[in-house]
Amino acid sequence: MHGRLFPGLVILTTAISVGCGGARVGSNRTSDGITPVAAGELAASPRTLNFGQVAVGTAKGQSVTLTAGDASITVRSAAWSGEGYSVSGIVFPTTIPAGQSAHLSVTFAPQSAGSAPGNIEFVSNAENTPQVAFSGHGTQKPVHSVTLTWHPPAGAVVGYNVYRGTAAKGPYTKITGSPEPNVTFTDALVVGSETYFYVATAVYEDGNESKTSNRVQVTIPNS
Repeated sequence: MHGRLFPGLVILTTAISVGCGGARVGSNRTSDGITPVAAGELAASPRTLNFGQVAVGTAKGQSVTLTAGDASITVRSAAWSGEGYSVSGIVFPTTIPAGQSAHLSVTFAPQSAGSAPGNIEFVSNAENTPQVAFSGHGTQKPVHSVTLTWHPPAGAVVGYNVYRGTAAKGPYTKITGSPEPNVTFTDALVVGSETYFYVATAVYEDGNESKTSNRVQVTIPNS
């Protein structure tokens, strides 16, 4: 890596692809914020939980409120279905006094990518059997990449070599299999929370490489 001057390498972007999605929660509340509960019944609110997109290996939780009507309700158990869902924050059996509420958490921790419907049903001495439906979508873990760009030097350039290291003083390894013909290059083989250093050279028609460009440093986010 020696020879003619190379005008410099500059970072364009550090691109992170992350699954994302809103989690809009349905509700059975009235306009004044009070959940209506019929006499002798048990209400579960909200009736639907939408977890949106959640990356595999991570978890997202939402809360559910159980409210008794005009009489105490004993909730004996709960049965839930759906891959990746779990329930916490409540111990069965539990008694909810008349007009009072109990709270629990539903967590979605997908183990694979794809849609994951589910639901939970509460077994009690109430006249009804309330249910809450779940929806969520597992996505692959975030993929990181670093995109580099540079100014072309004068002369008959056939391409560019990009070198990467994990320490400022090297060693550096060439990550372009053959000279890159464009003035931009994307390195998709990077790992979250790691720091990388890059330099580049120009390759001329006579086969000579320029001196290395200025060094750039990129720290990859952990998520």
